Amino acid sequence: MPASRILLWSGLVAAAGGAVLCVLGWYGISGERFAERQLPYLASCTVPGAALIVAGAVLVVAAHALPVRPPEARGPGAAPGTEENPVASEESAPPSSDGPLLRVPGGTLAHRPDCPLIAGKPAAVDVGEASLAPCPVCEPWPP
Repeated sequence: MPASRILLWSGLVAAAGGAVLCVLGWYGISGERFAERQLPYLASCTVPGAALIVAGAVLVVAAHALPVRPPEARGPGAAPGTEENPVASEESAPPSSDGPLLRVPGGTLAHRPDCPLIAGKPAAVDVGEASLAPCPVCEPWPP
């Protein structure tokens, strides 16, 4: 799973958890008449909830700030994980098919040749120099 997806979902879960804590803190505070009886709710729910909302927002922004396209193409003789090819490593999955990346004319996603979204479409063309987002189904390049 790409790092941007992990950050995005972590941020959304943290923000949702923070919202729940803020609601619980508000509910607890609203039932107390005196300020000294409201402080425990403020300290245990509302402040941590607000911190989780901020942390979730930071994670969501970080997920959108990650680069989508890999660095420029490396030479054909570069082995994975070497100094010439630092992006590829043993952790990255090999592509499921060889060949140039494809796109549908007017499309905004880059696909592998065996992607089910473009399989059998004669209109699919080579991506070329177009700056496209990766297909979420075939994930044509590692994060």
